[in-house]
Amino acid sequence: MEKVNNRLLNWASLLEADTRTQAEKASRLPFIFPHIALMPDAHLGKGATVGSVIPTLHAIIPAAVGVDIGCGMAAVRTQYHRDELKHDLAPLRAAIENAVPLSAGVYNTTVSETAGKRIGELKAKAERAGFDPGHYAGNWELQLGTLGSGNHFIEVTADEKGAVWLFLHSGSRGVGNKIASHHIKVAQEAAKRWWISLPDPDLAYLPEGTDEFWTYIRQLRWAQDFALANRDEMMDRVIACFGEFVGGEVRELERVQCHHNYTEQEEHFGRKVWLSRKGAINAEKGRPGLIPGSMGDASYVVAGKGNPVALNSSPHGAGRQFSRSKARRTFTREQLRTAMKGIEYRDTDAFLDEIPQAYKPIDVVMRDAGDLVEIRHTLRQLINVKGD
Repeated sequence: MEKVNNRLLNWASLLEADTRTQAEKASRLPFIFPHIALMPDAHLGKGATVGSVIPTLHAIIPAAVGVDIGCGMAAVRTQYHRDELKHDLAPLRAAIENAVPLSAGVYNTTVSETAGKRIGELKAKAERAGFDPGHYAGNWELQLGTLGSGNHFIEVTADEKGAVWLFLHSGSRGVGNKIASHHIKVAQEAAKRWWISLPDPDLAYLPEGTDEFWTYIRQLRWAQDFALANRDEMMDRVIACFGEFVGGEVRELERVQCHHNYTEQEEHFGRKVWLSRKGAINAEKGRPGLIPGSMGDASYVVAGKGNPVALNSSPHGAGRQFSRSKARRTFTREQLRTAMKGIEYRDTDAFLDEIPQAYKPIDVVMRDAGDLVEIRHTLRQLINVKGD
C-alpha cells in the first residue's frame, strides 16, 4: 500500500500517471472522509477512477458509482466435475448464446415466466421509490435477462479440484445507464447553479438533504436491484442450458453474488459515510466475493479479510491497461486465438478489444490484493460467451 497523500491510499503496483492524477483530483474534494482507497486494478474512468473506493460525508457523486449501476458478478458451483463433460463444448456455448440475448441494444423479444415474476417485484419497488423506469427506457422489462457487451461475459469454468462453476458478469443494462447519465447531468447542472468549483465536471455531486440527492438514492437502489435480478435471471437460463447439456439435474452447491458499481451507507473510522465502490467489491472479513480475470485468464472466488484501511474493499477484476481503440490497433486475431487456446469461444474480430493482453495481469492484481482478500478457489475457463 502506498500513501499518495492524506486522502488517497493506493494498492496498485501498476498505475498509469493519468489514472493517479484523476484519483488525486477526486481526493481533494472537501467531503472525502477518511480517504479514497485505490484498488490494484485501478484505471482511468469517467470523472472517478475505475477501481476506487470513495467515502463521502453528506454528499454523493453519481459518477463515482458509474453508468453501469449495480454491475457485478454471479457464480454457481455445481455438483459436476470437468471430466464428466462431453469433449465438444460448442453445443453448450451455442445454447447459452441462444438463451441469453447478447450485445449492446439486444434484448428479449418476450418476457419469460421467471423474468415476469422478477419484473413484477421490480415494478413494486419502483412504485415505492416514486418513479417509472419506463421514463428512462420504455423497453426496460425486455432488458431483464440480457448480457450486454464489452467486458460482460458468461463462462463455464472449473476450479482447482475440477468442480464446474457457472460464472457471469453484467449490470443494469440500458435502463441503469440512462438513470446514471441523467443524475450525473443533474449534479453537473446543480454545480453550475450553486457556483460550485470542481476539479473535473464529472465529479459533480449532490448534497445530502436535497430532493436531487434522495431522488438519485431511490433510483440508484432500484437499479442495483435490477442488476441483481438481471444476473439471477441469466444464471437461471445458463443453469437450464447446462442441465440439458449434461443430461441431468443441476444442484446449486453454492452461489456467490456481488455488486462492484454501487453505493451503500457504511460506518468507517467512526463515521457514517456514503461509500461508493466503482470497480471494487465489499471485502468485509469472511464475505464471499468474485474477482474475474480477463477472457483467457483465471478468475477467483475469494473471501474478504476486512482490511479497515482499504475500507473493507478489494479489486473487482484485472483492470484495463489498453483502451479499446488502442487494443484494436495493437493486437491481432491470431494473438487472440493464441490467448484463447483450449477455451471454447466465438472466434471473431469483435473481441480484439477484450484480448487478455489489454488488461493488467490478474496474478499481479491478486498479489497486490494480498492484504485485502484470501483466495478460496481459482477458476479456469472452459467456455467463454460474450456480446459483440
